[in-house]
Amino acid sequence: MSDTPDSAVRTYTEQHRAAFLDDLAEWLRIPSVSAQPEHDGDVRRSAEWLSAKLAETGFPVTEIWETPGAPAVFAEWPSEDPDAPVVLVYGHHDVQPAAREDGWSSDPFDPVIRDGRMYGRGAADDKGQVFFHTLGVRAHLAATGRTTPAVHLKLLVEGEEESGSPHFRALAEERSARLAADAVIVSDTGMWDENTPTVCTGMRGLAECEIELYGPDQDIHSGSFGGAVPNPATALARLVAALHDTEGRVAVPGFYDGVAELTETERALFAELPFDEDVWLRTAASHAAAGEAGYSTLERVWARPTAEVNGIGGGYQGAGSKTVIPSSALAKLSFRLVAGQDPERIQEAVRTWAEALIPAGIRHRITFAPATRPCLTPLDHPALQAVARAMGRAFGTKILFTREGGSGPAADLQDVLGAPVLFLGISVPSDGWHGPDEKVELDLLLKGAETTAHLWGELADALR
Repeated sequence: MSDTPDSAVRTYTEQHRAAFLDDLAEWLRIPSVSAQPEHDGDVRRSAEWLSAKLAETGFPVTEIWETPGAPAVFAEWPSEDPDAPVVLVYGHHDVQPAAREDGWSSDPFDPVIRDGRMYGRGAADDKGQVFFHTLGVRAHLAATGRTTPAVHLKLLVEGEEESGSPHFRALAEERSARLAADAVIVSDTGMWDENTPTVCTGMRGLAECEIELYGPDQDIHSGSFGGAVPNPATALARLVAALHDTEGRVAVPGFYDGVAELTETERALFAELPFDEDVWLRTAASHAAAGEAGYSTLERVWARPTAEVNGIGGGYQGAGSKTVIPSSALAKLSFRLVAGQDPERIQEAVRTWAEALIPAGIRHRITFAPATRPCLTPLDHPALQAVARAMGRAFGTKILFTREGGSGPAADLQDVLGAPVLFLGISVPSDGWHGPDEKVELDLLLKGAETTAHLWGELADALR
């Protein structure tokens, strides 16, 4: 265990709570909405604010890294120990669009504190979770008497995550030497709930495609030509129907090649979580659970690969009837991927599968979007166990484990840097990411700072 005194850390964070929250509120007032060009200047102002605040915190190196889009912030604080491991923290400083008329109880860019919560766009996603690292590293130094962190600490805070991180991979590759690390901490995630602190161990990847089928050169009369020429809408319906077998498994040949199967330990740990399927279904606005046979709902959304039809259309869609054979049909498909799956191989497998099912006389076009790789850190990895220990010290309770069903740029860092990715977040489902009245629980925010105060010593011991 790290020699950082738990009580000293807690005392420090409580003593500096007010100033920390004042600074966070100041940052939240900058409407750094990367998706809206009119806020380009605000995104840059946000980067400049953070760079200055990190320098004020004590980071001897703070830089703004330009991209073809919004700027990122890089900071570095070398340890006085030349053999200390290197740890990179990832987050983002851009936020989702927000306006009072969206249903906010107060101005989204004028943060307010009510009932122990700070409301404002970015409070949880992701400025609050980036910013607790500044308080955490100061608490780490104060509690240990150190003048530098126990690890060689780096931060990379991008400015385009809410716009899909279009330039992030290129930035990571271009700056890979500066970003090199023994472990990556991602603080753009959350916990199970307010009373169940958890550590996420991985995220699924994503591959997306559009399948366009073309039959006649124009819509034609179904009475004159129906049953005698191929119908692209019928062909598409058959293709989509063939996507899964009767057990809910993806029927694309080779789709499951290399999939990292859940261990019995992982399945048991998932089962420890206080999961209520009825509550989950209400959250999902759905009326029944479904999916691959033999797996629980949590296992399906966290640890199994999936295929979904995101959109489908073709032919006449208006009121009444129009008896035609349509000239074209379109389906949008997405595939969530797990550890062991390679997005490029999945794309090739999907293309081969689809083309084998398209009948003669139907022309086609299959287009894939840029893919995201999955990432997973094994439960027994020393760095993951260090995160769990640090969080356990801050929260004073057993830490459980989850995964994320979605995707994000963390996998790019794992791929480019070859370092394990570890998730450290304190946000909870009620924080309302991307919605009106986004908030962060202030007590949990301070627990995040406490966790990082313990984490640097824990990682220094674990990664030697």
